[in-house]
Amino acid sequence: MERIRGGQSGPRAGCSRRSVLRAGALAAPALAAPALLTGCGSPPADAAGNVLRVSQTGDPKTMDPHKQGDMTSMNALINIFDTLTSLGRDNTLRPRLALSWKAVGAKVWRFELRRGVTFHNGEPCDAQAVRFSIKRLLDPATKSPIVELRYVEDVTVVDRYTVDLHTSVHDPILPAKLSLFGGVVVPPRYLDKVGDEGFAAHPVGTGPFAFRRWQRDHELRLRAYAGHWQGRPHLDELVFVPAPNSSSALAALQSGGVDIVAGMTPDAAQQLAGYPGVRIDHHTGVRTSYLSLDTLSDGPLRDRRVRQAINHAVDVPLLIKAVLGGNATEVPAMIPRGAFGFDETVKPYLRSAAKARALLAEAGHPDGISTSLTASNLDANVAEAISGLLAHAGVRAKVDLLDPGTYAQRLTSDNHGALGPMYLAASTVWTLDGESMLQSNVRSDRRQSRWHDKRADKLVDTEELSVDPAVRRRAFSRLQQLIKDEAPFVPLYQIDNIYVHNTRPSWTPGAAGILDMASAKVAV
Repeated sequence: MERIRGGQSGPRAGCSRRSVLRAGALAAPALAAPALLTGCGSPPADAAGNVLRVSQTGDPKTMDPHKQGDMTSMNALINIFDTLTSLGRDNTLRPRLALSWKAVGAKVWRFELRRGVTFHNGEPCDAQAVRFSIKRLLDPATKSPIVELRYVEDVTVVDRYTVDLHTSVHDPILPAKLSLFGGVVVPPRYLDKVGDEGFAAHPVGTGPFAFRRWQRDHELRLRAYAGHWQGRPHLDELVFVPAPNSSSALAALQSGGVDIVAGMTPDAAQQLAGYPGVRIDHHTGVRTSYLSLDTLSDGPLRDRRVRQAINHAVDVPLLIKAVLGGNATEVPAMIPRGAFGFDETVKPYLRSAAKARALLAEAGHPDGISTSLTASNLDANVAEAISGLLAHAGVRAKVDLLDPGTYAQRLTSDNHGALGPMYLAASTVWTLDGESMLQSNVRSDRRQSRWHDKRADKLVDTEELSVDPAVRRRAFSRLQQLIKDEAPFVPLYQIDNIYVHNTRPSWTPGAAGILDMASAKVAV
């Protein structure tokens, strides 16, 4: 893996960081790294050899790619299944199962498919398989949480290797949406034979690795597929190991139980710098964190001045420095740098507790307000730090931490107030288009929308449906300025992708941080 930069190590680094935390009245509980890196047990029998073991924060929800919509699941499934398109390491859209694509009408995208591709069971992957896969995803009976293909109405086969996707309106980034969740192709004959349950128990795809076995909450084991259209992967086996917290992941790394730990928090990773055999890679990412403010329910957040005050109060640069160790980049208005639509002329709020207090007083709250901030317990450090920053400005925000499963259920529920007045969230923006960041939480009729504004709705329609990239870019710019003015969110930062690993693996991730390991190698 390419070494981008490493964190400081040694006593001086620790003292420097603690002084910053004290100066900002922020709290970030320390990881007791020395204790964790001893007494970790024996490595598995296959820790050596041409096997790569990867740890991430959780286990996949299912092996059926159409019945999941989370990155933890997709990180594993992208190695079993191919998608129609892909995002290259240079963030450009590239062929995968589809060799080329073009809009052949206002509401029709045509895809020319790669010839000679087979599923792991020998079944051919052709236009019929693509048609079956997308119609299965869209079938209400599948109950898929995947929303990217909401404009697709029908799929027709032109010939064996050509397929048309028909949409209700023009979707300018449909090919990009087929590079991950929406673009997975599954085998129709096999599914017809074994049914949904059988397919989830033993999935069959066209990807670089074939399913071997899954022991839930222990390990998912895949083997190289020699017949892959790109050629056999370098690895013989790929193993995913869930590690629900940094302590267990780092213990496994030190013992040789895993080779790569993905999804490491900056504060945990920072304390490992300097340990023998442990390397830390930082890659600029696009996963974007923000606070969602409930502007719809009764309470002080209905007042724009209160929401602006909160934006002034949250000192994002200090948050990045003190809690994230500098491993993030501030985002001014929701859309991250590197995504289409980002407008560099939109500047972030001036960070000022005094300005925040003045706005609260103007809004009729001279003594401040009391509210709550909900977050997953995986983001406890950031949430507590934000609460501390808000307190300086007179916003007393009680932090409510939920386990990741409960948090996810409430986030995706139909109740826009299920996570309280403010919640901390993040989006991966894996299409590298601003639409992916905004699609679920801006337009009034969307699942996570907590801000109803007809101007925003119209701009969302323009950026989602326009054929002209220049028109889309202008809509994104106006939308970002509107978001800054009305302040229904507190944009925070796009966090670096951090990978902690031993000396064995060689692998370069993309900006979205997806764990597609087809190009990975290990030193044997």
